[in-house]
Amino acid sequence: MSTTTRRIPLYEADFASDPHTAYRRMREKFGPLVPVDLAPGVPATLVVGYEQARRILGDPMRFPADPRAWQKTIPDTCPVLPMMEWRPNALRSAGTEHNRYRNANTAALDAVDQHALRFLVEKVAHETVSSFHHDGKADLLAQYAWPIAFRMLSTLLGCPDQLGHRIADGMAKIFDGVNATIGNQILTQTVADLIALRRHQPGNDVTTRLLSHLTRLDDTEMIHQIITLYGAGIEPLTKLITNTLLRLLTHTDFSGDLHAADASIREALDTVLYRDPPLANFCMSYPPRPVDVDGILLPADQPVVISLAACNNDPALGTSPTLGNRAHLAWGAGPHSCPARSHAYLIAETAIHHILDALPEMDLACHPGDLIWRPGPFHRSLSTLPVLFPTTH
Repeated sequence: MSTTTRRIPLYEADFASDPHTAYRRMREKFGPLVPVDLAPGVPATLVVGYEQARRILGDPMRFPADPRAWQKTIPDTCPVLPMMEWRPNALRSAGTEHNRYRNANTAALDAVDQHALRFLVEKVAHETVSSFHHDGKADLLAQYAWPIAFRMLSTLLGCPDQLGHRIADGMAKIFDGVNATIGNQILTQTVADLIALRRHQPGNDVTTRLLSHLTRLDDTEMIHQIITLYGAGIEPLTKLITNTLLRLLTHTDFSGDLHAADASIREALDTVLYRDPPLANFCMSYPPRPVDVDGILLPADQPVVISLAACNNDPALGTSPTLGNRAHLAWGAGPHSCPARSHAYLIAETAIHHILDALPEMDLACHPGDLIWRPGPFHRSLSTLPVLFPTTH
């Protein structure tokens, strides 16, 4: 891939407003491997071909997730660095270290009681709707999806609200790439406070189970496990709920009856995970040597980013049933696939079902074309999701 090729910026508002048109143009010009900039002066290759993505995600030897060599070339002020930098966690490690972190996280998450989790989501969703159901209007992102994601993650991790709010603030700054360095500092210090609390006051929560796991994670490793869980939890889960609600409100194949059956909600969730997954471009890897992929030489120590959204919608799949069985890439694939997909799915489905039951006559409060999508190279995220509904007394 020529170094003189003009790269496609993924951080601008134009890309955020209509990414699928951008993906189509990328394919027409470059094929399945696209030269992009994740931030000004931060080059990467964006994979928009489904088959190429599958091969890369399943080849951790040639495409390891460890960014440390790349990171040496990036200034500390780079806005995407906190999202991509090396951390001692499963997401940014390879080999035996990856297995060590993955095993600890999987064990801590697998111990979550799914029945208790569903009950808790229903309780939180009821309390959240109760806070605005007399108003006749709401922003379902700020007033519904985000509070549910925040409270669920905080409860699962045994995090008091005062610490949780600080963690969420730091995480939002990192995802947006605005004040990301400050966000990283807030996040690291607050998570350290949470870990210290759970060392002295153990509970029935993921943090306590990580602390007691046989891998014997040290304080630094613990900080980065919790940061990863929050990063994979609050922001993407908020976006999954809001993107699915938008789909239900605006598409005739779903919106004819907002008393949607469970099957319709599951179908809407899968449609969003296929079409507009919350993490649209992610699953970064960093080949330590130049790698030939279908005749294109990818440079060493430069990020390779999988466009989960573009790959799921790759025209090369044609009418293949590959994605019909939920084999889309929204949860990733290979050794770094999401270990909490069943938890996220349960929370999102329960939250959506509850609000459709509670406010069956709600409508979008603006034209869909007037909604604003937040810029950023990684996520697919609305700024707001305003709705109107009849007041209840």
